[in-house]
Amino acid sequence: MALILVLIALGSVAFHLLSPWWWTPIASNWGYIDTTLIITFWITGAVFTVLVLFVAYCVARFRHRPGQKASYEPESRRLEGWLTAVTAVGVAAMLAPGLAVWAQFVRVPANAAEVEIVAQQWRWSYRLPGADGRLGAAATEFVSDENPLGLDPHDPASKDDVILDGDDLHLPLGRPVKALLRSFDVVHDFYVPEFRAKMDVIPGMVTYFWFTPTRSGTFEAICNEVCGVNHYAMRGRVVVEPEPQYRSWLDQQKTFSNFAARPERAPRDAALRRRVADDR
Repeated sequence: MALILVLIALGSVAFHLLSPWWWTPIASNWGYIDTTLIITFWITGAVFTVLVLFVAYCVARFRHRPGQKASYEPESRRLEGWLTAVTAVGVAAMLAPGLAVWAQFVRVPANAAEVEIVAQQWRWSYRLPGADGRLGAAATEFVSDENPLGLDPHDPASKDDVILDGDDLHLPLGRPVKALLRSFDVVHDFYVPEFRAKMDVIPGMVTYFWFTPTRSGTFEAICNEVCGVNHYAMRGRVVVEPEPQYRSWLDQQKTFSNFAARPERAPRDAALRRRVADDR
């Protein structure tokens, strides 16, 4: 048993150091999150290795021998004090970097561009500000085939909002983005692994997070919260491109005022069923 414990400890460390599996290459400013996770890995890995090796030592050193009896020591204030202190230092070392990152996570840059992400079973839709640079009001009571994101038709600021109902989201390279998140039904979670940052999408409230795309490319957006039977098929794409290409794409998109309702509901559901069948 002692040998097995030693092999478990050494094998776990070797697997972590030699494993070919790691995070996807980062494409945002949130390298701080990677650093925080690495610190956590080192601390928990060191504690795990020390404890397993200590147990292996105890199993070998204090194994049963004929005529030998264990001594009974119900309390040891000195040992309890050391364990409490060491544990507190370890927990603080893991929490402190996370709190520092969280302080940055909730402070959105003043020049961040807003984009609204709307979740529903089982697809993503998006809204971008129009020429006025701000998003209009929206509410679920306004949702219809002609108004899939529920924009307030009486709010002038909504007229020029760009509607992306189930299409790809394009973002400019190098510009901070504040994502405003809404859900039409259950709890979702918008997550692009390369961006690291993510946030739950809660029915009845608007949540947010921010990031700065740092690498051009097309990235998969997934739902990172189990949201129903087709949760695994809730995917989208985020395209990060230089500013000129982004502007060219944005100029071609439809605004709320001229958004022509397509016969979306049935075809979109049929497309989802075909996608689910293909995946299965």
